Formats: sequence, C-alpha cells, structure tokens
Amino acid sequence: MPDPKAVNTMFARIAGRYDVANHLLSGGIDYWWRQRLVRAVYDSRAASVLDIATGSGDVIFALADGLPPGVTLLGMDFCQPMLDEAVKKRDGNHRWSQIEFRPGDGMALPLPDAAFEAITISFGLRNMANRAKALQEMRRVLKPDGRLFILEFSQPITWFRPFYYTYLKYLLPIVAGIITGDRSAYEYLCGSIEQYPDRIAMSEEIRQAGFNSVSALPLSFGIVALHEARV
Repeated sequence: MPDPKAVNTMFARIAGRYDVANHLLSGGIDYWWRQRLVRAVYDSRAASVLDIATGSGDVIFALADGLPPGVTLLGMDFCQPMLDEAVKKRDGNHRWSQIEFRPGDGMALPLPDAAFEAITISFGLRNMANRAKALQEMRRVLKPDGRLFILEFSQPITWFRPFYYTYLKYLLPIVAGIITGDRSAYEYLCGSIEQYPDRIAMSEEIRQAGFNSVSALPLSFGIVALHEARV
C-alpha cells in the first residue's frame, strides 16, 4: 500500500501542473468521466456532498456546476498545496463561492458520524495506505441510505490491455515528466493504476466495508470504473 508521507510530498511537488497534466494525458476524456459522476450524484438527489481527496477541486467544481442550487459541498484533501490550488480556483470564480475546503485525511476524517448524504472520491482511493479503513470512514460519515460514488482507474478489457499498458508504462511518464518536471511522480501513479483491483474485486472490497447495492459501471474500455453503493 502507498506510504502517506511519500504520497503527500509527491502531490505537493506536482500541484501547480496537476490539472494541465491530467487533461493532456487523458486526451480530455477526464471531463467526460467527471460528468458521468456528476450525473449519478444528481440522480441521487443528495442535499449534502463530501468530496474526499478533492485535490485541486476539478470534481467538486463540476458538482457545483451540475447539481441544484443549495446543495452543501465540502472538499477535503490531506495535501495542503493541492487544496491551495483548489482555493485559488474557487476564489477566482463567483459560481463556486459556496464550496468549502478543509484539510482532512480520508482514513481519519475530522467529521461527525452521519454528516453527509453523498460522498465522492475520484482517483484518490488507490492512493490510500489502507483502502478498507478509508471505506469504513466513508461509511461512518454517510447518513442512513447515503450514497458513495467512487470514480477510479480499473483494469481494461482484455484486448485493450496491451495498448493501454504500453501507453501507461512507457509514453505517459515521459510526457508527464515534460509537463510537470517530475517523471518519478507519474511512474508511481502509473504503477498504482496497474496494481489496482478490477471493478469486480473493488466491488467486493466495498461490500466488505459494509455497503449495500454496490454497482460498477466500466468507462472507456474499462480503464475507469464508476462505483456506486449505499449505506
């Protein structure tokens, strides 16, 4: 499992160029992935949403734009430089003034029990040192019948794997190194993707954490999965 201090330091190093790298390396498809998440959260009719591992805020800003007015939105991350980037973006756009950001570790959320109707986490669960503990914390913070939404890399369909892993192992770190100046960070991130469970195994981990009605929607030949579950 990842070392929290190393992960924090790594994200602090790339915070300033993280958004640009994500958009370029995904070919812009990350916008579509986020919109699928927003649509699922919208359909849940949640009045309060916590975004864990919010990073530079792209997901919570998409939620603010796509959910009805009046929904409470809180973004948490344990890496302060990433939160600083999110705050800068929020303060530069009046549409997002209702969003609150706070520091918080996904494995020990500084929040009371049953505080939110929905929790989202996007491309952050695989960086947790203990996924089971993080999932249990999410369950604790959700209200009865609350919804969990996990947007995360997964394992692609069989025929697509050779192409995907060639890109992931060889091309992506080089391009990311040019964009961010930190190739080693993306070598770690690519390795974490390759080692992450497929959507079937991840669904079972979510069930073991006490969630019900677990579903997994594969996106983009299965390289990403959108999991949804209920307390």
